[in-house]
Amino acid sequence: MDKKTELIIDKLHSDRSLTEEEYAYLIEHRDEESTCRLASLAVAAREQVYGRDVFIRGLIEISNYCKNDCFYCGIRRSNKDCERYRLGEDEILRCCEEGYDLGFRTFVLQGGEDAFYTDERLCGIIRTIKERFPECAVTLSLGERSKESYRRLYEAGADRYLLRHETADEKHYASLHPSELTLENRMRCLKDLQEIGYQTGCGFMVGSPGQTVKELAKDLRWIETFKPAMCGIGPFIPHKATRYADMKPGSVELTCYLLSVIRLIQPNILLPATTALATLDDKGQEKGILAGANVIMPNLSPMEARSKYRLYDNKAYSGTEAAQNVEDLKRRMEEIGYKVVTNRGDIKGN
Repeated sequence: MDKKTELIIDKLHSDRSLTEEEYAYLIEHRDEESTCRLASLAVAAREQVYGRDVFIRGLIEISNYCKNDCFYCGIRRSNKDCERYRLGEDEILRCCEEGYDLGFRTFVLQGGEDAFYTDERLCGIIRTIKERFPECAVTLSLGERSKESYRRLYEAGADRYLLRHETADEKHYASLHPSELTLENRMRCLKDLQEIGYQTGCGFMVGSPGQTVKELAKDLRWIETFKPAMCGIGPFIPHKATRYADMKPGSVELTCYLLSVIRLIQPNILLPATTALATLDDKGQEKGILAGANVIMPNLSPMEARSKYRLYDNKAYSGTEAAQNVEDLKRRMEEIGYKVVTNRGDIKGN
């Protein structure tokens, strides 16, 4: 680790803020020593807020229909080989019931932008979940909607909303999406969600097509100013039915490095060790936790749905990725000195 890297890490630790140029330098000069230093500081920062607790969320993938045609995504509307499905209210509630019995106190309803799930239908589902499981949080990850739609869902009882910004660079965003999708609207959605009162989550892929250190630095600086409640980052993994089928996956090591950086930017942030980490590395989620993450989202979806919700190739959905194997997940976390806890796991502090 050179002297400049050391000084930048010290500045990040003390100020929780860097310039884009400093973030870029930190990434460009990543080595074993700087990785260990950042992880050590990130773990200490997380422990001051959350101790060694790991929060679990029950992921329910409600639909793989999507009106969008994002160039990197396996459920894009132009993928004619994607076997489509959607879950009805009864199926979603059965997932929640099973998850509750397993100890989950947050349910994450995730899906493509599927017009079947109108505000009226979603509000009914959310209200029923909250009535049956009043101590549980409901997180939504259902893409871009109007501010009024977000408000209705919030008033029905939704607590959190995850919407990855994908990239804070307009040109890079345009290279990943068709022209009808814009970074301006994505940022509008995130601002609306925060203003309404959601615990709002953003995020990006590490190693996405066309991404450079400059884009990553811009993402980190934007996260610093936006101050999300959650941030989901994971290595890019290609899907065979997209234009990026032959691209190499993103780096697990760089993803963990950036998790440490984000933890130091905002010590109270909720940081998942994502399924993408587990897909590329059997110990990927442990590595994420040891880098500063504190959330894992096992899958509660019906098995048939899990096999069809393929945003990328070879997506992990069994083993510790299956909610039914939560005891194995607890054991794996205990082996590295952490404890899976049964509570909502809300963000602490400002």
